[in-house]
Amino acid sequence: MKSSIIEFSIKNGNPEKLLSNCVIVGVYESNQLSDAALAIDAVSAGYIANIVKRGDMDGKLASTLMLHNVPGTLSERVLLVGLGKASDFAEKQYCQAVRASTKAVTASGATDAATFLAGLPISQLTAHRKVAYLAEATLDVSYKFDAIKRKKEDGKKEDNKKNESKKSFAKLVVYVAASEVNEAESGLAHGKALAAGVSLAKDLGNLPPNVCTPTYLAETAESLGKKYDFKVKVLARDELEKLGMGSFLGVAQGSEEPPKFIIMQHLKGKKSQKPVVLVGKGITFDTGGISLKPGGDMDEMKYDMCGAASVIGTFKTIAEMDLPLNVIGIIPTCENMPDGRAIRPGDVLTSMSGLTIEVLNTDAEGRLILCDALTYAERFEPSAVIDIATLTGACVIALGHHASGLFSNNEALASELLKAGETSLDRAWHMPMWDDYQPLLDSNFADMANIGGRAAGSITAACFLSRFAKKYEWAHLDVAGTAWKSGKEKGGTGRPVPLLTEFLVARANKANH
Repeated sequence: MKSSIIEFSIKNGNPEKLLSNCVIVGVYESNQLSDAALAIDAVSAGYIANIVKRGDMDGKLASTLMLHNVPGTLSERVLLVGLGKASDFAEKQYCQAVRASTKAVTASGATDAATFLAGLPISQLTAHRKVAYLAEATLDVSYKFDAIKRKKEDGKKEDNKKNESKKSFAKLVVYVAASEVNEAESGLAHGKALAAGVSLAKDLGNLPPNVCTPTYLAETAESLGKKYDFKVKVLARDELEKLGMGSFLGVAQGSEEPPKFIIMQHLKGKKSQKPVVLVGKGITFDTGGISLKPGGDMDEMKYDMCGAASVIGTFKTIAEMDLPLNVIGIIPTCENMPDGRAIRPGDVLTSMSGLTIEVLNTDAEGRLILCDALTYAERFEPSAVIDIATLTGACVIALGHHASGLFSNNEALASELLKAGETSLDRAWHMPMWDDYQPLLDSNFADMANIGGRAAGSITAACFLSRFAKKYEWAHLDVAGTAWKSGKEKGGTGRPVPLLTEFLVARANKANH
């Protein structure tokens, strides 16, 4: 249930002189060798250049070629990694090359490797950032989820398993220029912390819904709080009733699983500093309620708590970094089930804010639990509130699986998040939320309806949430298309932990300079 354990270290040295299982160097298109590849080519009497000229390695991005016993070198293997066109080589291409190299080394018999990819020139990219990207990408590729697979009991199979584990890729030495070693060390710490948070978010999403319940999420948050010494409070149903969270409790009332309201407090900034509040949607299983979803692919509705998972994952990352910032995490979590006590289309709920909501579709439940959490967030007098939710299928139709939908009542906050998304390669796209859309939520029987019809579904969902976020700067990330993958590679992605982390690190840097 964790990334493969890879031990990283930072060094300075020459590729042609290394005694290693595998040395990783880059090759661009048009027969252009990287500096590290040129160094090996020089001691091997043009061995690398000849292979490239013959066309065995064309340098296409993310292509790989494993060479054995290259003349003049001490390493058992030399891995050539395609970098694409030198003129196009930037952050995204760099990460693709790192991922490809990790897959190739993992598939080989090498137990350790030395990579020179972090030494590649990338415009305006520091050694810190390059090594951070490298560590995160390497650990992301090596992630495996096998926590609930049956353990082999047969002795022979256990022996085979032990032998396999001996061959696993376990050590990676990252080579940089001597002047960049200290900067690279800090980048490595950053990348490992981010990968730890992403891995935890993936784990939580991938767990089955009979394991990852609201109670499990609460216990996970509490164990993190104990490990990293930050405050965690969990409110149960009776306390939520006293607070008047009628909207959240309305969704929860159809399930046997008790709802939980989790509050995490990472208070490492100045006491006078207003906190950033992250609010994560935590529907641990979404049947759609009385407005029952189709049966096909309903198993993927265990991922409807990926907003909550991303908040917990981000808290692990910023705790690992000991980030000097005040951050509050709020997670309303429950199931959405079609029990005899479940809310019905036509019911009217009274939210914590006092606003009433006509439920036209019980499958639009995420906004019903988030609205009470957004009202609760007011008590922290936040500098900004960001909610993260797998909220609408409409957002997937609009943006596909590449960008998260971003909505905000504040242009400056939206710009910060967009920039963080670009820097972290975890991109979002700014969607409109004009007042023109608000009348679509009109109701004859309550202050508002919980849906606005098929048209502009992701926008009307954001408009609904905006009504509960008028007292502070607020942004909403719809991650329905980015938080998990379907099909053969089905699983959580850990997004948008990288975006949120980058945003918070930038805020901390600004607050402390």
